[in-house]
Amino acid sequence: MAGFDWGALMRAGVLGLGLRPAEFWALTPAELMLMLGAGGGPAPMSRARLEELARAFPDQTTDKG
Repeated sequence: MAGFDWGALMRAGVLGLGLRPAEFWALTPAELMLMLGAGGGPAPMSRARLEELARAFPDQTTDKG
């Protein structure tokens, strides 16, 4: 079983999520990973997918002139 990279996790929690050290250490590893977006859900939308959707559904403009 691989160990945890506590330094990287603490940087992500404290710097990335804005947790105070006491808040970080009060979390379980599963809670921290959930807060960091790891596992358990769909991946965030990529830039390419956003551009694809923008081409498929362009903003509608109305001419009020």
